[in-house]
Amino acid sequence: MRADANNLLYRAMTMADIPAVIAIEQEAFTSPWSKEAFVNELTNNLFARYMVMELGGEIIGYGGMWVIMDEAHVTNIAVRSGYRGHGYGNSLLVELQRTAVFYGAAKMTLEVRVSNEVAQHLYRKHGFEPSGIRPKYYSDNDEDALIMWAELDQEQLKTGDRRW
Repeated sequence: MRADANNLLYRAMTMADIPAVIAIEQEAFTSPWSKEAFVNELTNNLFARYMVMELGGEIIGYGGMWVIMDEAHVTNIAVRSGYRGHGYGNSLLVELQRTAVFYGAAKMTLEVRVSNEVAQHLYRKHGFEPSGIRPKYYSDNDEDALIMWAELDQEQLKTGDRRW
């Protein structure tokens, strides 16, 4: 089963989506964000852009970033465990990049665990390159984070309309 982009719906995350997003957070991360963290992002952070990815009316993934000037910083990206390995993370990352371009970003950055080779492979596939290390970035086990950056291809990513 591969991701069928025609059946995916991307839309802005709302407060009503937070319980589903928290469930995905808890599946995906050893130190998941709290409900309060998402509420704060949606209500108080003017730089925050969060989206959910739906398939058949079910939220199966979400992503978030801060867009500041011409830079987008990915804060989170995750897909529900039963849908991983089918291209949905790839589709979600492309949509985040398109949205970043829509909001004026020319480059994108993120941090990823140095041990998370699956995510690093996905990011490299989309133009991200390592640029440094954040020592002991992850508080659950003091693991380092690999900092990655990508230039956003303005023309390639402008395809697709912004319905949210």
